[in-house]
Amino acid sequence: MISNISIALMNGIVWGLIMALIALGLNLIFGLLHVINMAHGALYMLGAVAAWYLIELTGSFWIALIIAPLFVGIVGIMIERGLIRTIEDKPIITIICTFGIMLVIQELVLMIFGGAPRRIDSPITQRFPIFELQYPAMRIMIAFISIILMSGLWIFLKKTKYGLWMRAVVQDREMAVGLGIPVTKVYMWTFAVGSALAAFSGVLAAPIVSVEFMMGREVLIMAFIIVIVGGMGNLAGSVVAAVLISLIQGVGSIFVSPSMAMVFSLAILIIVLLVRPQGLFGE
Repeated sequence: MISNISIALMNGIVWGLIMALIALGLNLIFGLLHVINMAHGALYMLGAVAAWYLIELTGSFWIALIIAPLFVGIVGIMIERGLIRTIEDKPIITIICTFGIMLVIQELVLMIFGGAPRRIDSPITQRFPIFELQYPAMRIMIAFISIILMSGLWIFLKKTKYGLWMRAVVQDREMAVGLGIPVTKVYMWTFAVGSALAAFSGVLAAPIVSVEFMMGREVLIMAFIIVIVGGMGNLAGSVVAAVLISLIQGVGSIFVSPSMAMVFSLAILIIVLLVRPQGLFGE
């Protein structure tokens, strides 16, 4: 039992860090653009599918880890420039529009990639012992890469010019415009960064889960739960909520079915909304 709980805790932390990446992208886009991006799960899926094709082409997971998020980031720029820019001040229409984008991406992937699930082999096959069980070293590497990406995002937001502009636009859009900050470019790059984070999450999850055109659906639901529990617009809250909820699901699945463990996450959401409607770290 102790070994099973240890494995569940490790899996919960690893999956929580993967979910933190996609939740950070979702929260970043909402915090700056005030857009509820229903296509975010599809961008996560697109990152995993692009990684599968790149691995088939190059034979390298690490090349796919770099190129797939860049590709999805460009797709995000196209979405923001072509659609979101024209309706950014209409919340209901943006929800409908991004939901339509999600369906379009899913159908295109179904048409090109097919409906059969695919697997991506782990580039690291070593394992290390935990009590009487063997734990994949690749999952530790995934957690390490996730932490590096989140640290890089923090440095980008705190130490770079574009990060300063993004924080300025969040605090006061009109003042930022008055100070000469190119708000439209900030919006574009914010959507690109959020989309790339979703893709990074998809690529890192690909060696763990099956790659298929509907893989973003449940992840999107969980990402929204994480963002709401952590606090809309609060990036640190998303990371804490992602790890916390994944740990509860991972440990809970030892004692109950995975679907019942999912119910625990929904129960947490309900309790948080009742006690703190703005989320655990929201203001």
